[in-house]
Amino acid sequence: MTARKAIDTAAARKRRWVNRFHRYVANPTMRRTAGFIPGHAVLETTGRSSGLARRTPVGGRLIDGSFWLVSNHGRHSHYVRNIDSDPRVRIQLNGRWHTGTAHLLDADDAEARLRKLPAHNSALVRALGTDLLTVRIDVDGIAAGRDRTAT
Repeated sequence: MTARKAIDTAAARKRRWVNRFHRYVANPTMRRTAGFIPGHAVLETTGRSSGLARRTPVGGRLIDGSFWLVSNHGRHSHYVRNIDSDPRVRIQLNGRWHTGTAHLLDADDAEARLRKLPAHNSALVRALGTDLLTVRIDVDGIAAGRDRTAT
């Protein structure tokens, strides 16, 4: 086995383990509360195959009318694949739902972006992530000039 294949296999194993943790432990709990907790939000995408609403708790920060987050599995994450299919999303911030347009930013330095986002979530993304990807959501109806932690 080549070194590259061993790394890919290890990343795939880690991704499967983290996905199980998110699906059965973290997401069911956080989906109900994340939209009310500073530094967190609930992101609603449209399922690329089903067309159904899919809600995922995420961590990030609202900066100048855009909500920034870093996906820990990049384009392997289902919500990122949904965004790639349909970038129109809804996001729950401080208990209120907003519409917006999501942008997948492959060229952005995700590690540098994590340093600008809430520390507790950034530490988890670094620890659990395998393929970091920055996502910017331009939130409709939120004035630019606000720099706040998910409020």
